[in-house]
Parts: sequence; structure tokens; C-alpha cells
Amino acid sequence: AAAREDIPLADLAGADWTSFSALVLSPGIPLSHPAPHPVARRAAAAGVPVIGDIELLAEACPEAFLIGVTGTNGKSTTAALIRHVLQAADRPVQLGGNFGPPALGLAPPRAGECIVLELSSYQLDLTARAAFDAAILLNVTPDHLDRHGSMAGYIAAKKRIFRTGRPAQMAVVGIDDAPCRAAAGELTRNGRWRVRTISARQEADVRVTDGRLADGADGASCVIPETLQGSHNWQNAAAAWAVARARGVPPAAIAAAFETWPGLPHRMETVAETGGIRFVNDSKATNGEAAARALESFRDIYWIAGGIAKEDGLTPADRHLGRVRRAYLIGEAAAAFARHLKGRTPTEISGNLEDAVRSAARQAAEDRAAAPVVLLSPACASFDQYRDFAARGDHFRALARELESAS
Repeated sequence: AAAREDIPLADLAGADWTSFSALVLSPGIPLSHPAPHPVARRAAAAGVPVIGDIELLAEACPEAFLIGVTGTNGKSTTAALIRHVLQAADRPVQLGGNFGPPALGLAPPRAGECIVLELSSYQLDLTARAAFDAAILLNVTPDHLDRHGSMAGYIAAKKRIFRTGRPAQMAVVGIDDAPCRAAAGELTRNGRWRVRTISARQEADVRVTDGRLADGADGASCVIPETLQGSHNWQNAAAAWAVARARGVPPAAIAAAFETWPGLPHRMETVAETGGIRFVNDSKATNGEAAARALESFRDIYWIAGGIAKEDGLTPADRHLGRVRRAYLIGEAAAAFARHLKGRTPTEISGNLEDAVRSAARQAAEDRAAAPVVLLSPACASFDQYRDFAARGDHFRALARELESAS
């Protein structure tokens, strides 16, 4: 295909690196940890910058309004919600990056058009000069430490979203965790950014309390709808509100857009209901902090967890175990999770998702709790049993709907 387009091909193992202005690396290829890829080593030895497609997009689109969204959890929902609100307000906008089309698959933007980019830490590692008109850091909890070498390395990658280089830049920062509070303080002291803090737990420029959002700048407020339930989604909504207000969208228009938000698959997605039992697909919860936020949103939970454990394990979820009636453990982490939960909540090693769903549904029916929820919120990556989190969530949805149809 490259030959048909007259694109020259070269074997980088023996190429003349002095002829290259940059190496554009796929974000999944090791840059530094656990060891640099041989091609990354050759680039470094030759003094050739190693960048990613985000860098090329920023360079090619200086007249677009670039909105970067990062954080350990909530990136996709926030990025998609920002697009939804701006579209509802008839603002030209595209969404891509780590969610949606790749950055270079977007249509060439018009001057002033918004491009919302979900940015992983891997992608931010591959930016050298890219800057954003609005940069959002939602939260930072331990994740991908094998890629970044340490928590300090991971935080540093996330903070690369706050590179200056565009006029009138705005930073939207969640302050519900220590690394982000520190980042907000640094940006405020720096003086080059217009900083807006967001929170679902404490005083902030945009705060959500018990489902009501309040903007400290002008007193505007709105009620957060059911499709954005949970304190984690309140934080996402606050970020979208802050960006939309900066783009001149009136508060009433933002509130109306929130009401029509359909949600994203695999993120707190109600997929079936039978016999008063609600089945919620939160397969995207691939770390302990994300699962904790799901547990916080319900009572009488029959919790399905497991897969390939992340650095934080189940520890962040400990504070919400009083909401869990029983845990059903699957995948590689099942035995370790059972040891962690021993004496804290009843557990069952189900092994696979099908057995877990059926057992959880049966127990929920027998218990006759007030509002039982069979919740898939694995706190783990999926690669031991599934291609990705979406395949795992699709299987859960199919199993839940099978039970719904049989009732």
C-alpha cells in the first residue's frame, strides 16, 4: 500500500538515522520502560526526536481549538460529553485520539473548530511541543507503572498536557486526589494558565454536591441527570461544564445537553433488568479506583471482579465493601482477590464470567434485597480471558439479556 502511494519504505534496523527529522512511534511501543524498543534506542542515539501522532496534529492545526483530556479514569466519558455538549450548542467539534478516530484520521479542521482529544499517558509521553487551548486533568491514581517506571514517572507524563504555547490557555483540574491538587497549585502559581478546579467532594470553582452542579464564577447551576450518576461522573460533568462555558455555551444549553446524554457502553451501563434485579456493565473499570467509584454508586451489590490485576488491586474499593452483598471473582486475579476480601465480604471464586453472572443473579433473587444490582466492575484488565474490556462487557451484556429474556 505504501509503495502504491509512493511512500518510501526502509528497514529501521539498518537505516541512515541522520536523514530523519523525527521518529513517529505508536504509543503502545515501549519508549523507556520496562526497556526501550530497539528503534527508540537508535533514535535517541542519533538525536532524533521521538514523537506521536498527537504532536503532528497539533503542528498541522494551529488554528483549531485543541481540547486535551487526560486522567486515570473518566477520560472517554468526559471527552465524549464535551463533544456532545458542543454539538448540541451548534459548535463545530470533532472527537478523536485515544477514543474515537486516531488523531490523524480526523477531518482537517476549520479555523476555530474544536478538536477534543482523549490523551493517554502513553500518548502524552510522545509529545515534545504539542500544547492545548483547554487542558483537562481529571484524576491520577496508580496505573501503567510498568510503562512509566514509577508513580512519579506516571504523574510527569500526565502533566505534559500542561505545556504552554497557545494564547489564553485554560486548565481544568480535578482536586479530589493529591497529585491533581498539587498540579492545580503549580499551575496557579505559574500564572500562565487560567485555572478552574472541579470536584465532587470539596469546594472548587465548579463543584457537584448531591447531584447538583454549581459554578462559583457566576452562581449558575444545574441538576445532573441519572445517566451521569455517581461522583466520578459528577466530576466528568463538571469538566465538560467548565470547557463549554469557556466556549461561550450558556448554562441552560449545557444543562439541556446533559439531559440528552446517552452514556457510553461499558461505563456504568444498565444492560438488563429482570425480577427487580438490575445488571450494570462497568467493564471499563480496569483498576481498583474505577471499581471503587462504581461501588459508591449502588447498594445491595453482587459484584463481579477479576482479570489481570493493576497496581492498586482492590485496595481503593475497601471503603465501599459495606455495599457489597457478595463478590464473584473471575480470571487470573481471582485467588489473590479472594485472599484480599477474606473476612471483609462473602466471596465466591467463579472463574469465568458466565458462572459469575448466573450465580450472582440467583443469589440476588434469593436475597430479595431492596435494589439489587449485579455489577461487572472488574478492577482489572481483561487480557487473560478477553480481547479487550469491550469484548468482556459485550459478553456480560449478552448473558444478562439472556437471563432477562428467560424470565
